[in-house]
Amino acid sequence: MKQQDIDQLSIAQRASAETPKFFLKLRNIGLALAGISAALLASPVALPAIITTIASYMGVAATVASAVSQVAVKG
Repeated sequence: MKQQDIDQLSIAQRASAETPKFFLKLRNIGLALAGISAALLASPVALPAIITTIASYMGVAATVASAVSQVAVKG
C-alpha cells in the first residue's frame, strides 16, 4: 500500500487493515500489561501505594501502546 493510500484511510479502515509484525507483538504485550495492571488495581488485598501508582501508570501506557499499535498499517 502506498503512503498516499494510507493517508486516506479512516480510523476504522486502519484498524481493520493489515498490521506489521512488530506492532502485533507490541499490541499483545500492551494487552498483557493492561491485564496485569487491572488485576493489581482490582486485587482485594491492600497493596502499598507505590504498587497501585505503578500499576495505574502501567495500565495507561499499555492501553496507549495497544491502541497505537492497532492502527499501524503495513505499507
